[in-house]
Amino acid sequence: MAQKPSIPKGTRDFSPVEVVKRNYIFDTIKEVFRLYGFQPIETPAMENLSTLMGKYGEEGDKLLFKILNSGDFMSKVPYELLDEKDSNKLTPKLSEKGLRYDLTVPFARFVVQHQNEITFPFRRYQIQPVWRADRPQKGRYREFFQCDVDVIGSDSLLNEAELVQIVDDIFTRLKINTVVKLNNRKILAGIAEIIGENERLTDITVAIDKLEKISLEKVNQELAEKGVSAEAIEKLQPILALKGDTSEKINQLETIFANSEIGMKGVNELQMLFGYLERMELKTELELDLTLARGLNYYTGAIIEVKTKDMDMGSICGGGRYDDLTGIFGLPGVSGVGVSFGAERIYDVLEHLNLFPQESAEITKVLFVNFGEKEEAYCLPVLAKLRKSGINSEIFPESAKMKKQMIYANKKEIPIVVLAGESEMAEQKFTLKNMESGEQFLVTSEELIKIVSRS
Repeated sequence: MAQKPSIPKGTRDFSPVEVVKRNYIFDTIKEVFRLYGFQPIETPAMENLSTLMGKYGEEGDKLLFKILNSGDFMSKVPYELLDEKDSNKLTPKLSEKGLRYDLTVPFARFVVQHQNEITFPFRRYQIQPVWRADRPQKGRYREFFQCDVDVIGSDSLLNEAELVQIVDDIFTRLKINTVVKLNNRKILAGIAEIIGENERLTDITVAIDKLEKISLEKVNQELAEKGVSAEAIEKLQPILALKGDTSEKINQLETIFANSEIGMKGVNELQMLFGYLERMELKTELELDLTLARGLNYYTGAIIEVKTKDMDMGSICGGGRYDDLTGIFGLPGVSGVGVSFGAERIYDVLEHLNLFPQESAEITKVLFVNFGEKEEAYCLPVLAKLRKSGINSEIFPESAKMKKQMIYANKKEIPIVVLAGESEMAEQKFTLKNMESGEQFLVTSEELIKIVSRS
């Protein structure tokens, strides 16, 4: 008995209905990206391992899918290495390439490699799949899409403001109510400085980033376990307890950071960013969140995170400012800022809230029933005219029983069925059937095209 076919764990097939819904998300996102002057790029599914390794930390390196070299990949491996059974030593001999882990490192490689061909500041967007050898679980896959948009080669905070404007535009179009949370890496560095724990910046921010999920008491407990002094934890409490609107929080931060140069830089950048945003008349709620850290070691300035207000879910978009992304490939000092939209989570939100459009430009709108060769020949010229008019149309490929053809139309949710038998042909007309209401009309070919075009 033949083995039942399957796909690798952590990957998915998408049905026509699901692909139509996903394309609605991608098309909406791309349309907005283009409105703001961003241009698309694509990079290969696989990169040289030398490009990928060491860019995501030790744990990230373990999650890279590595590709075996072509041909007899074992032939160049020394026997003594095989005897050692050390995968870290063996991998470079067996594999020179890997599947991309994200779109950011390939983008950095692209910018350095093509620096003489692109125009700075470079406004790029990229929507492609990425792969991670993670343990599959609900909402986490080994293959998934990222939708990234970045400006590289400019220090201006107007770029951050425009990215928030893009977020506002996209989620307004998708009808998802969101809150955009903002912070700044320099604020976090300032907090660590004023409580006297500069060396424990990462430990502090990793802990306070969990404040939304766990209690303040547990955050303080984690800080103590990481070696943060009791005095520093006590100094941290009033900062975590800051209340008020954005301007009130910023005023309080100016007092708190009076003796912290880096903290004041963060405050000034936040003031400028919120100043831009106030003039943009956004529909999305904005919130200054001092506990927001998102990839602390990666970001150097603004930090952006977007959450939906209509259901309990993690972030559906996030990003921030990075000052030396291309430095890892030998082009230092090129600052950039970007955000990434989580297509999988956005899909789940739209599905849960029933926000996908009922009609799609990708579904068949008209089906011609096939009664036989003569009827086929009669229908084909009109079918061609419908398609030339931009109307998605098809004819059943064989003269099957009427019931079978109508079941086909129902399963594909085709709204209009056209019938042309002997009587219709004699009158040079067609019967148009509305599948939702059940109404039928006898029409000419010209009337048929007009009616379908309006519906």
